[in-house]
Amino acid sequence: MSRILRTIIRLGLGSILLLQLLAVSTAQADSSTGGPAPKTPIQHFVVILQENHTFDNYFGTYPGADGLPPNVKMPVNPTDPTNQAFVTPFHIGNSPITDLSHSTTTFTKQYNNGKMDGFVYALNQLKQDGALSMGYYDGQDLPYYWNLADNYTLFDHFFSSARDGSYANHMYWVAAAPPPTDNVRNSTTNGIDIPTIFDLLQAKGISWKFYVQNYDPSINYRNLAGAGNRTSQVVWVPLLNFARFIDDPALASHIVDLSQYYVDLRNGTLPAVAYIAPSGASEHPPGSIQSGERFVKTLIQELMRSSSWSSSAFLLAYDDWGGWYDHVTPPQVDAYGYGLRVPAILVSPYARKGYIDHTQYDFTSILKFIEDNWGLTSLTQRDAHANSLITAFDFSQAPRAPVFVSDVRSNSPTRASPPVRIIYGGYALALALAGVVIGGAFISLIFTGKRKKRRPAPPVIKEVASR
Repeated sequence: MSRILRTIIRLGLGSILLLQLLAVSTAQADSSTGGPAPKTPIQHFVVILQENHTFDNYFGTYPGADGLPPNVKMPVNPTDPTNQAFVTPFHIGNSPITDLSHSTTTFTKQYNNGKMDGFVYALNQLKQDGALSMGYYDGQDLPYYWNLADNYTLFDHFFSSARDGSYANHMYWVAAAPPPTDNVRNSTTNGIDIPTIFDLLQAKGISWKFYVQNYDPSINYRNLAGAGNRTSQVVWVPLLNFARFIDDPALASHIVDLSQYYVDLRNGTLPAVAYIAPSGASEHPPGSIQSGERFVKTLIQELMRSSSWSSSAFLLAYDDWGGWYDHVTPPQVDAYGYGLRVPAILVSPYARKGYIDHTQYDFTSILKFIEDNWGLTSLTQRDAHANSLITAFDFSQAPRAPVFVSDVRSNSPTRASPPVRIIYGGYALALALAGVVIGGAFISLIFTGKRKKRRPAPPVIKEVASR
C-alpha cells in the first residue's frame, strides 16, 4: 500500500472519528441534563397536571376509547329502590358549570363499593346539582386535545392515585405517597419530610426544574394565613410543603416561574425532568377549558420549536376527577387509591401515532418512567409496582418531525395524514462525506484561529388538521 494511500485512509478514519466525537459532544450539550445518560432517547421529560376532569368527561365519546357505555342510567337515589328517577349522560357544550365536590367523602358515595352509581346522589346530598356530574365534552369542545390524541398517544386507563382531591394526588405525583395530613393547612410546623423524585434526581446530578405559573416565592406552607386564594400554589407545588426545598438554595433554585420554561427552550437548557404547575389556565371548573387548551398548546408548540423536541416527551394529565362521572371502576390497590380515571396524552416524536394505550397507569407511573429512564431507585411500593409509561413509546422509529396540530376539529371521519418524514438513506456515504467536510473545516479553523458556536437550526414544523 502506497504511503499516499495510507495517509488518505488515516485522514478519512480520523475525520469519521472526529464526526462521531462531535456528535456525542453536541448531543450532550444540547440535552443540558447532566448526570447519567438516559436509557432511552428521551432526554427531556415534561409533565403538567391540569385540574379536575375524568376521562369520560373529556374523551367519553372519542372513537375507539373505553368511553361512555351505551344506555347509561345514573339513579338519582341508589339507596331507594322505589325511586326510579335517573340521569343519562349529556353534552355540556357551552352550558355553565360549577366546581363539583371531589372530597374523599364524595368519592366514597359516588364509588358506592364499586357499583359506580352514586354520582348524582352524592352531590345532591351536598345541595349541588348532581345531574351536572353526568355531563361530557366532545371533539367540538376540545378540538386541540382530540387532535393531539389523533396524532400521538391517548391513555384511557390512567387513574388518579388517590381517592381524594388535588393535595393528595399532587403528593403522589412527586413522592408516590399520600400527605401526612388530609389538608395542606394542617401541615406540621416543620413541613413534610419524605423522599421525593427530585431528591433522587438531585443526588444523581440529573437536572430538574419545577416551573410554576405566576410563581410567588413568598408563599409556602409557613405563611398560608395571608395567602388568600393563592393557597393553591402550595397545593399544586408540593415541594413548597418541604422545609428543605424552601431553605436550601441548591434546591429552592429549581423552583422557578413558568417564564423560565420558554427561556430554557430558547437557550437549549431544558432540564432532564420538568414539572409544570398551572395557575389561571388549569381548566379547574368553572374555569374555561378553551383557555386551558390554548395554554397547553403554547407549552407544546414552543417545545416543538426548540432544539430539544427530538429528544423530548410531554405528558398532559389531570390531578383528580373533579366530581364528574366515569364508568370504569378504579382498582383499589391500597387504603388510599386508586381514584377515578383522568385524561392523559403523551406527545413526543417517539409517541405512537393515533394510539390508544389501555395499560393501567396512575401518577406513580410517571415516577416509574423517570426512575427507569435515569436509573433511579423506587420511592415507595406504589411506584415500585406501577406500570411504566414505556409502552406508549416506539423507539424503533426515527423521531417524528414536529407537527402543529389544528385547534379546529373537522367533521371528516378520516384521520389526519401522517406528517412528512425525512427518509434517511446512504448513511455510510453521508457519514464519510461529512467526516471529510468536518475534518477540513476543523483544519481550517485551526489555521484561522476562529471558532464559532452554532445552535441547531429550529425544526421545520408542519401543520395538519384532524378529523
